[in-house]
Amino acid sequence: MSKRLITMLIITTASMWALAGCDNSADTANKNTDTAVSTTDSATVNTIDWSAMDSGEKPADLTNYQYPFALDSQNVRDYAEYFKVDNATAQHNLTVSMASNEALSKALDQLSESYVSHELTDNKDIKLIIHTTPDIAAGSYDYVLEGDFGKGLVLPIVIMPDGVKGNVVPHGGS
Repeated sequence: MSKRLITMLIITTASMWALAGCDNSADTANKNTDTAVSTTDSATVNTIDWSAMDSGEKPADLTNYQYPFALDSQNVRDYAEYFKVDNATAQHNLTVSMASNEALSKALDQLSESYVSHELTDNKDIKLIIHTTPDIAAGSYDYVLEGDFGKGLVLPIVIMPDGVKGNVVPHGGS
């Protein structure tokens, strides 16, 4: 039963990525930065309080990390094939993506109506990219997951005040 549930979660996650149009072009630095972006001289720019998002968890040692998915499991192989990454990346990304709502919910608590959309990249360096209205300062933060699922794994978060909603491309469309 749990194997079937995990398989269904993986398929659902992969389907959501496919429907949301995974964008691998947003490569930004994985360091903590906050820079104000203003569309007018009098515009008020708000920044994310990264200290409020801090989980207090220490990053895990990835060389000894016990992932919930076996490196040679069908879920990992399917992810690796679909997103054209190696099995180790697929194993890591599957785990981080399934635990990513933890970080997203903390960010949404601060963003309120400034939130526009979000996406997870599916390449070698997984990131949570949150698109906001221009009243939020661009920035990035390495969030360490604290929940039991993915505990200690790092999810880089990038705030992009570009107001972009994801472009949905139908499966098989161009």
